[in-house]
Amino acid sequence: MPRPHDYPESVPTLDDIAKFQTSLTADDVAWLHALVADWQIIADLSFSDLVLWVPDGEAKGMWAGAQIRPTTGPTTLFEDAAGSFVPTGRDHLLEVALTTGRLVAEHVEEQHDGSRVLIEVIPVRRAGTTIAVVVRRSSETGVRTGSTLENSYQEAAGELGEMIRRGEFPVPGTRTDLADSLRVGDGFIRTDARGNVRYASPNAMSAYRRLGMVGDLVGTHLGDVTTRLVDRRPTDRGARGLLSSRESSEAEIENPAASLLLRVIPLRSAGQRSGALILLRDVTELRLRERELVSKEATIREIHHRVKNNLQTVAALLRLQGRRMENPEARAALEEAVRRVGSIALVHETLSQSFTDFVEFDEIADRLLHTVLDVSNGPAGANLVKPERFGTFGLLPGEIATPLSMVLTELIQNASAHAYDESGGTLTLAVNRIRDKIRLRVSDDGVGLPSDFDAAGSLGLSIVTTLVEGELGGTLAFEERVGGGTTVAISLTV
Repeated sequence: MPRPHDYPESVPTLDDIAKFQTSLTADDVAWLHALVADWQIIADLSFSDLVLWVPDGEAKGMWAGAQIRPTTGPTTLFEDAAGSFVPTGRDHLLEVALTTGRLVAEHVEEQHDGSRVLIEVIPVRRAGTTIAVVVRRSSETGVRTGSTLENSYQEAAGELGEMIRRGEFPVPGTRTDLADSLRVGDGFIRTDARGNVRYASPNAMSAYRRLGMVGDLVGTHLGDVTTRLVDRRPTDRGARGLLSSRESSEAEIENPAASLLLRVIPLRSAGQRSGALILLRDVTELRLRERELVSKEATIREIHHRVKNNLQTVAALLRLQGRRMENPEARAALEEAVRRVGSIALVHETLSQSFTDFVEFDEIADRLLHTVLDVSNGPAGANLVKPERFGTFGLLPGEIATPLSMVLTELIQNASAHAYDESGGTLTLAVNRIRDKIRLRVSDDGVGLPSDFDAAGSLGLSIVTTLVEGELGGTLAFEERVGGGTTVAISLTV
């Protein structure tokens, strides 16, 4: 076998090696990918490192295409093996397994540091042809014996190795995130051909007891036991059908007491079904936290919805009061108050429809532009001010969106009321965001700033200054626009 000092510094992928160094077909490579995607189970069950070797396209030797280390025991691969090359004649174990299609039994190999490694070579067959070999490497000092759990692990690993040699593993089918998440140490059950439990690890027993099982699993029919425990309410499919399936399957089962993730891998021996390997994990606490989060999110959205309704009620009352006012200044003041309340309500409306505390502020800015200007233009469209927006705000947290919406409302209202004559014009909102920095420019093409301009003399602009500099921690400046008009430039960090 190749020594650690033979391994290259770079680690090419299986696709790279298959494409440039072998004559494997696309279907062969797909089969190897499926094997590599699922071989962590075998590494953990056998307490072994696994290395996949593929034949050179010119029959000059073999290439290490992939590797995996166990999570249940020590590793013998202290450097990466993937990408290394063994010339023909250097390693007869690889060649015997590849040419004969037979599993090469354990062979002891002594390392440079004096440690001993047990080697087993498993042919990988597809469609009746050996396309690669898998080398199992176990540290002799780390070999476990005597424990019922470890013996059950090794037995299942041996059956999976035989299935690889016969071309029965990996099991065809669509893999999901669940298949990748479950590990041997989470919970392990071994059943026989009739579905009776031969062995259940302590973690598996604990998970089933949380479901409500009393007594021992060993000797029981797993499908019957599970069906009784989940009250015939599995998430995906019937428990008995799931656990007796002749195909690899995955599901989540639950009852009021607990939730379990299950993965069933059918095992075959001598061409006949010999039982199944079931991996499982107790996810009860995770599901409880998820439900709590969903409940909290729903509560927060409901709060935003009620705040929006209350603000709209306040705006309606102010609007009614304004209609009763005979003093034009008082009526105008109430109309401004209605717009300010409405801009806050708009943010809460958006937050009530969101599953996070962030809002897409572009939608709010566009609605403010059109709403405020529509009111200013009047029903007859006497003051034709057209809105434009360039750039994007992106997602903003609610505590930024609320004061910023008020700032925009005041600037849009101020420009529409004071910048234009009867011919109207264009109000432009330009946004430049780079990561957490926003530069905002509100520009009109109107009459420009008066010679005695003082932002402090306007209630609306005083509100803008207070919000930008005080609440948002930003800066603002009023600038004369080239060609006529005014620009309000705002910079802030979100």
